[in-house]
Amino acid sequence: MAKVIKEGKRERRNYARIDEVLSLPDLIEVQKSSYRWFIEQGLQEMFDDITPIKDFTGNLILEFIGYSLGKPKYSVEECKERDVTYSVPLRVKVRLINKETGEVKEQEVFMGDFPLMTENGTFIINGAERVIVSQLVRSPGVYYNSQIDTSGKLLYTGTIIPNRGAWLEFETDANEILFVRVDRTRKVPVTVLLRAIGFKTDQDIKKLFKVDTKF
Repeated sequence: MAKVIKEGKRERRNYARIDEVLSLPDLIEVQKSSYRWFIEQGLQEMFDDITPIKDFTGNLILEFIGYSLGKPKYSVEECKERDVTYSVPLRVKVRLINKETGEVKEQEVFMGDFPLMTENGTFIINGAERVIVSQLVRSPGVYYNSQIDTSGKLLYTGTIIPNRGAWLEFETDANEILFVRVDRTRKVPVTVLLRAIGFKTDQDIKKLFKVDTKF
């Protein structure tokens, strides 16, 4: 038996056996839960990664104890009308230790304005409503690849993707020279990177590479 559904002057007959349609899932829950995790755990993990901070002498030590978020100055609608960002003040409690004198100071420091997410999963930036578009990113790890260039030579690439920080891409060219790219910038010889991280002489660099006698 068809079910008659009236839409103004028109009638639509529904022959479906199921009366109720499946409810639409919350498509922005991914955005909300990710932002909620960042506020509750992500910020603290970020501060834990960089604490403690020491000066070059090792006498002064700066530690991040905790953080707090204030209240927004304006509502979402007021931010749109005033062309301002919907945000709250981010304050961090820090501890400064002077090992030479034994003095310890604790103080709350204003770090900046922290953007707030609205109920719609968006942000108000300078009065304009913005949304973050999710992207698929490779998982942290080491990836290897090879390809044949126009001259028929086999070239190799290796990519190091960290959990946080810059990507490192190593690649060889037709002249069998090893290059590196940092965050997909212009490639430089790998020796430049090795010297920058402390391997000063050619002998130090040669010790890093072992000759494979199998090939």
